[in-house]
Amino acid sequence: MNIRQLSPDFSATAQITPEQVKEIAAAGFKSIICARPDNEDAGQPDFAAIEAAAKAEGLVAIHIPVSGMRGEGQIIRFHQAWEDSPKPMLGYCRSGGRAGSLFATLDV
Repeated sequence: MNIRQLSPDFSATAQITPEQVKEIAAAGFKSIICARPDNEDAGQPDFAAIEAAAKAEGLVAIHIPVSGMRGEGQIIRFHQAWEDSPKPMLGYCRSGGRAGSLFATLDV
């Protein structure tokens, strides 16, 4: 995993696996945001598998899939997740770019 810290409370990375969630929790993250739609690529873990692993580690996991340009609904959902979820937060997608672009909409 190549985790890029974008702020003290938000970092972004590429696709994670359920097996990596334990390492994510050990690194101190409290929430995971998935900005990747399920079935975008063959072999990609479904969000449900990531969510189950996160719950087992006591983490919050939220799915805000972005395909192409992010829309107003996705931005609103991310802002709500940011307000409601414990931090620090790790966002992921295929490369980390879409997760980072959601974070960039915040005024922090």
